[in-house]
Amino acid sequence: MTLSRRWLVSTLLAVAALAHAGQPVVVPVRILLVGASGMIGSRILAEAAARGHPVIAAARHPDRIAAGPNIRVVQLDATDVQAFTALARDADVIVTAVSPRGGGDPMQEARAVGDAAISAARATGHRLIVVGGAGSLNLPDGRPLAETLPPAYRGEALAMRAVRDSLKASDINWTFFSPAASIAPGARTGKYRLGTTVLLSDHNGDSRISAEDYAKALVDEVESPAHQRAQMTIAY
Repeated sequence: MTLSRRWLVSTLLAVAALAHAGQPVVVPVRILLVGASGMIGSRILAEAAARGHPVIAAARHPDRIAAGPNIRVVQLDATDVQAFTALARDADVIVTAVSPRGGGDPMQEARAVGDAAISAARATGHRLIVVGGAGSLNLPDGRPLAETLPPAYRGEALAMRAVRDSLKASDINWTFFSPAASIAPGARTGKYRLGTTVLLSDHNGDSRISAEDYAKALVDEVESPAHQRAQMTIAY
């Protein structure tokens, strides 16, 4: 029996057991998570694995990825289309959490990873969820946020916005998930707001979210797709 068939049989048995016991049924989704060692990626990994989803956790430096149940750690150069696609064939959904901060040209770095991810999604027919940036959002008055940022931050914002535009022009099933203006380690509260293309702020004008709540919302989107071929955002 092949690995995929064994996984399917074990999943069906687990679902049947939960249904028989009257417990909520969440079908495990095999996730290829690229960028699993980063601040956001590591929290997506922890959230998904804790919910019972098998995760192929990939990064350029796999030694920086936390090991644990439901986690398969692998090395991946995210610009290597062939290697990316090979790993994606063992998954049901692809999640990328890679920022263009390698020290080179942000636009070139983001495009290389984005193009590889789109190619892998097209080759496998799998959905692609991209951890985007707040800089790809608009302000409530309609102005693009990227154009209002200081030059030090504008390059990365424009690069990730270009990835979003590549997704829009593609024929794959995609979601581009932009966080609030500020995202950092914090509490998993489960209390936040979701939006689409406009930056969300609270009554004090602060736009923020914890990486833990962002991860929760992303895995919710994996389990129950609500923003297919669309951009989404999150904030308190």
